Amino acid sequence: MMLKLAAHARHLPVVIATLALVACGGGGGGGAGTTASAPAATTAAPALASGSSLVLSAQSTSVLRLDGQQLPDYTPQLPAHFAGVQAQDNTPAGTVASPVMATLGRVLFHEKALSVSGQMSCASCHQQAQDLADTKRFSTGFDGTLGSAHAMRLANVRYYQPGTMFWDKRAASLEAQSTGPVQNPVEMGFDAAHGGIAAAVQKLQQLPYYNDLFRAAYGDTAINEQRIQGALAQFLRGMVSTHSRWDDGAAQVFDATLADKGFNKPFPNFTEQENRGKDLFMAARANGGQNCAACHAPPTFALTNSGNNGLDAGETRRLKSPSLKNVARSAAFMHDGRFSTLEQVIEHYSTGVQDGPGLDGRLKGPDGKPLRPNLPQADKDALVAFLRTLDDPVLAADPRFSDPFRADADTAVTPQ
Repeated sequence: MMLKLAAHARHLPVVIATLALVACGGGGGGGAGTTASAPAATTAAPALASGSSLVLSAQSTSVLRLDGQQLPDYTPQLPAHFAGVQAQDNTPAGTVASPVMATLGRVLFHEKALSVSGQMSCASCHQQAQDLADTKRFSTGFDGTLGSAHAMRLANVRYYQPGTMFWDKRAASLEAQSTGPVQNPVEMGFDAAHGGIAAAVQKLQQLPYYNDLFRAAYGDTAINEQRIQGALAQFLRGMVSTHSRWDDGAAQVFDATLADKGFNKPFPNFTEQENRGKDLFMAARANGGQNCAACHAPPTFALTNSGNNGLDAGETRRLKSPSLKNVARSAAFMHDGRFSTLEQVIEHYSTGVQDGPGLDGRLKGPDGKPLRPNLPQADKDALVAFLRTLDDPVLAADPRFSDPFRADADTAVTPQ
């Protein structure tokens, strides 16, 4: 049977009702969807070589905006004040950094064929211009259904040990997480009822440009979940934020001989209010601060082994503490997006922390009860001002993470 297919899934009809797709990347994901069983953790096969070029056919170049001979490098170029973060790197041992592999991940991240409807990609809920997250409280799934979790920001997902992903940490690795949203019945829709990963792979096999990409990354054109996961994870680990005003200030005071690396010094590029907010954020409570950095540690502003933050009384789950880089660019905050302003977030930590079995111990006082410091307005304003210094406009405009598909890509092909 001859199937008339468009070269890219933006125009690709669902030709078999049970076809399902795989692969929405994301550092903590689940913008649209109910909690689904996580895929088993896998260790992605490393790239065969650290190549920086690939041969693209005429069909591929008619669809993709890629220069196969000058692929960008996705290896983070870390400034001096990031010293020590390598210990938090969750990249699997043996992974070979490869521009070709990361480029494959970039195409998969923006691939709308990885949804049942052919209308959604990972980038639909993790929009580059919106801090690699979603402006909406709950993202819209493949069939218009709203999810129940807010799409997590992806910046600095690489530097999070032990590497558990999703808000509830149910995925053991970034690799395992990356295809979870694709198989979610609300998010991208390729659950068991729609054919699962096998159907998703079959759909990708209908798109000729993946022959070029998988051959360059893995040495042959075979497509499977492990390979998809490895490529998506390498692309996502390239999303490292190093160009905020905080980074500019940290670079000016950095001193490798100091335990605090100089971060507790006043930053010369900050206002008095911003430096006050930084002091409150960084310092322990015994030293007049609020100890925020205990769960959002610079320079990545993320931390492992966090509990929950007391949004609801009796909460048993232990939730991920993501990086705060670009947090002020968000329009919804917390795992369920319940707050719409940073002011509301700070107020929660000032007066609203609730007790429960999963409450992080760093949010408890010596008596074991939730801390509610009831901060003065000036301190709350200073904390908000400080959080705004974490915005990274470079990450939001970096062409390495942009949509690689041509807007007018509609070349029809007829698979044999």
